[in-house]
Amino acid sequence: MNQIEALQRLRTLTTPVVETRDVAALLEVSTSNATTILRRLSGKGMIVHLSRGRWLVNEKIDRFALPELILAPYPAYISLQSALFRHGLIEQIPSVIYAVTPARPRRLRTPMGTISFHRMPPELFKGFELSTASDAKIATPEKALFDLLYLAPGRSRVFSKLPELTISHRFQWQRLKEYNDLVQSSGRQAFIAERIRMLRTR
Repeated sequence: MNQIEALQRLRTLTTPVVETRDVAALLEVSTSNATTILRRLSGKGMIVHLSRGRWLVNEKIDRFALPELILAPYPAYISLQSALFRHGLIEQIPSVIYAVTPARPRRLRTPMGTISFHRMPPELFKGFELSTASDAKIATPEKALFDLLYLAPGRSRVFSKLPELTISHRFQWQRLKEYNDLVQSSGRQAFIAERIRMLRTR
């Protein structure tokens, strides 16, 4: 099978991101042969190699939809600085795409940008909405800020310093308290409550 035929078949798929094994089944070739075909298509810029065994066959996809597609079958949603910027709470454009997941944290470099995944316990994996432009899941302003506060005392200290925030009068502070009530660690709960109090009195 030549590359043009392979690409035409890939374009018939309804999902923008595919795995090598699925392509092997679609093209009726071995996994190693499918890998060779995909690498050649990627080398010519016809598709994008996202991560090990995952390929983007539709480059028109919303970048914010990538985290969950790459991490499947684990869920993920856009949060932290990426969502805060999207909602206008911060002015600085994040250099990476920040996402939250119940899976293990990791950082992936892709041709579409670097994605930084941060773990959130299952009971706090909520507070997101579907983008009107795509199927990307994006945290609400309140949940994006809460996620930042929750991760602030983490070992990496990546989120220990809060960015300069512009919070409108429509911001629902009560939501942060509701999320904080779900936190299982009393120490972290107290930390978050104090940070919320400080933000509200600025």
